[in-house]
Amino acid sequence: MKFPGVLALDKVSLYVKAGTVHALMGENGAGKSTLMKILFGINKPNEGEIIFKGRKLEINGIHDALTNGISMIQQELSPIKEMTVAENIFLGREKMKGILVKAKEIEKDTEKLLKELNIEGIRPDQKMKELSTARMQLVEIAKAVSYNADLLIMDEPTSAITEREVEHLFEIIKDLKKRGIAIIYITHKMDEVFCIADEVTVLRDGKFIDTKPISKITKNALIELMVGREIGNIYVKTESKPGDVMISVRNFSKKGQFNNINFDVRSGEIFGLAGLVGAGRSEAMMSVFGANRPDTGEVFIKGKKIRVRSPKDAIKSGMAMLTEDRKAAGLFPMLDVKDNIVIANLEAFVKLFLIQHKEIEKCCKCEIDKLSIKTPSIFQEVQFLSGGNQQKVLVSRWLQTSPDVLIMDEPTRGIDVGAKAEIHRLMSDFAASGKAVIMISSELPEIIGMSDRVLVMHEGEQMAILNRDELSQERILAYAAGEKV
Repeated sequence: MKFPGVLALDKVSLYVKAGTVHALMGENGAGKSTLMKILFGINKPNEGEIIFKGRKLEINGIHDALTNGISMIQQELSPIKEMTVAENIFLGREKMKGILVKAKEIEKDTEKLLKELNIEGIRPDQKMKELSTARMQLVEIAKAVSYNADLLIMDEPTSAITEREVEHLFEIIKDLKKRGIAIIYITHKMDEVFCIADEVTVLRDGKFIDTKPISKITKNALIELMVGREIGNIYVKTESKPGDVMISVRNFSKKGQFNNINFDVRSGEIFGLAGLVGAGRSEAMMSVFGANRPDTGEVFIKGKKIRVRSPKDAIKSGMAMLTEDRKAAGLFPMLDVKDNIVIANLEAFVKLFLIQHKEIEKCCKCEIDKLSIKTPSIFQEVQFLSGGNQQKVLVSRWLQTSPDVLIMDEPTRGIDVGAKAEIHRLMSDFAASGKAVIMISSELPEIIGMSDRVLVMHEGEQMAILNRDELSQERILAYAAGEKV
């Protein structure tokens, strides 16, 4: 499979058995999602063939894939946000009465489906735009399962859901296996692979590397196959002594989202935010950053009260925010890598009303090397990069603004194990330089491995702030579930 300037897949072969979970692993840009998009009819390969259930299959579009029994949960969510949950799940399969859609019937079918999958807190008549990214992910999972396919492709299905929802998904997967359904599972989370996979195939730089039974490979051996080198501890935490308070958040509330949030973050600290889906973590920090107007609340930077009416105000005050949904609220897909990196700090490259293009190019090449962003050039449109490399472009963008406070919402979502270590190192170095990091993460190992202190939320309420020596998965989950520990 060729894209402009990139050979995305080079004679790759994959063999998947019915009733098994086959993990597909590799670094960002290895070709995993591209291969799956070919199977699902999104991309047409330049050469090669698909043999499905013993016969050669030509897939000329998504409809062909679905008709032949192949369904997919894509890494990049693309719901129609003005439509309801039921309308999104049964889009193209609506029950009709003449020219009218039987809305009540598809809502009833959706309610039954959500109940079968034990997905709570989502109404069939609720508009998608009212849901968090995590809940949209749960709807996508329900939609894919609803096709009753023989092959179900899951591309980073747990990237936006918490530990509890992950366990829930694994129960769904076990049930699908019992029905004889084959599952291709793409993830960067090692623990998930060794928990549910039967076999694993590794791709690197668009080439097939190896296929192994999961019982015959170790985590370290798998990582070495993926990256072609040894990787040390991915939670690279530089110990730093906290200094003065860098940011204070006081009495932040927004009806129906979060209530009375209060915390301080000191220079040199990585401050974690933990909680289950719908806890209000992202909504609270979007309000701090001026993108979601709170009902009440005050923000202080270095002891000085600031007025944040928009993200522009926040950036001027020394804040930066990496949002959880890079597609909807981060990237400019039609612009190139260079423009996406410098766009938040363009003023720094203007002299005498002229943009210093050579300086921009020099800076961007340096950033690409620093974060190991895989791209043929700085002029490549960012939409052609893998999801993980797009994420690294966004991290680079905000580091360019030299903020005092860096808010990172799911900073390593969709990032491979090598890149995770790189981003964790950047976070740690940033804090050690005397700045402050606020990190929202649904991965408890990441929260525990990287945080100096952790604020735990439950249904919009602040439950506790834990010091590093108090952190454990059990304790965080108990608070996140609303229990008093």
